[in-house]
Amino acid sequence: MTPSFKHGMAKAMEMTHAGKLQEATSIIRNLLQPLVKADDIATPGDAGQVIDGDFIRLDPGTVKPAAKPLKTARTPLGETLRKIAAGGMPARGPLADNALPVPAGAQFLALSHNAPQGSRGYRLYVPSRRPATLMPLIIMLHGCTQSAEDFAMGTGMNALAEEFGCLVAYPAQPSGANAQKCWNWFRPEDQGRSRGEPSLIAGLTRDIQQAYPADPARTYIAGLSAGGAAALIVAAAYPDVFAAAGVHSGLPAGSAQDVASAFSAMRRATKALPHEAPLPTIVFHGLADTTVHPSNGMAVMAQALPAMQDLRRSTRQDAIPGGRLFSVTAYRHADGRTMAEHWQIDGAGHAWAGGRAGGSYTDPKGPDASRQMTRFFLQHALP
Repeated sequence: MTPSFKHGMAKAMEMTHAGKLQEATSIIRNLLQPLVKADDIATPGDAGQVIDGDFIRLDPGTVKPAAKPLKTARTPLGETLRKIAAGGMPARGPLADNALPVPAGAQFLALSHNAPQGSRGYRLYVPSRRPATLMPLIIMLHGCTQSAEDFAMGTGMNALAEEFGCLVAYPAQPSGANAQKCWNWFRPEDQGRSRGEPSLIAGLTRDIQQAYPADPARTYIAGLSAGGAAALIVAAAYPDVFAAAGVHSGLPAGSAQDVASAFSAMRRATKALPHEAPLPTIVFHGLADTTVHPSNGMAVMAQALPAMQDLRRSTRQDAIPGGRLFSVTAYRHADGRTMAEHWQIDGAGHAWAGGRAGGSYTDPKGPDASRQMTRFFLQHALP
């Protein structure tokens, strides 16, 4: 990347945050020429392509391959710039605790982790149903401009914690660390073990394991968008802490090194190095996502699979009654465990599939990502 390109991208970002989207579009168009065709770059007035439709439920036993591949949507540049200027997600502060019902005997605690690398607050849900054995622990990383409480509301993970007897933690990214409360998945200092945000998240995870009846062998991490990208980075950096990862509308680990390359990766997935150790991974991505291109879901799978051998692949299509059509590609071990799953959701945008309407960036029409991630996670444990 040349100095002139870096300077131009910095200027474009400055124009974007100032609300001067036409100027930003012109700068980026000039930077990218002749790398892309002119008709691939939309102006701020262009509308995005969104795929939607009404589907009927298909019997899994009789589903036939679709005549046409599921479609994806291209993000017009102007729309992407508008989202960057607005922070990428609807703004929402912490929800009042009374908006998140807590059953008798359960707790939704406000805690913090402090370390030389910094500190992070987090919410921890402790279910009223507590098994005699140690409980699985799921770490949930929110998306940009969201809060821990908002993410808990939208994903409905607290209800699943009650059902399955799990602990669920929601780390909160403060605006002081990122103006839009995004996890900094695109910065090299936040992409490795024993430094930056991965260290903080692993540290608060260990705090919970030591202070609560959490099972160190059954600890998992998942996230949405920037949180999904960060979750994968943390899981890959700490294979001794996390037994599996869930990535919703996110990107491969190490797919960007700065804001400019993050912008590029969000537009179209870039090649990322395979994981060094096996990491069971479940991926959800809407095929009409105009914020993080769906090719990133495929790239996350491509990053996970090389480290896992002798897997059997299967694909099925189904639909939610009155909701969305989706396909699931699963990779199973001979012992029956599903080591990787890729859920592609037709017509879905940048939102948590099957989420609750009370939270931001949710898609109630989609398959229940929270339940399916929990099911996937509980198959796996560290040695």
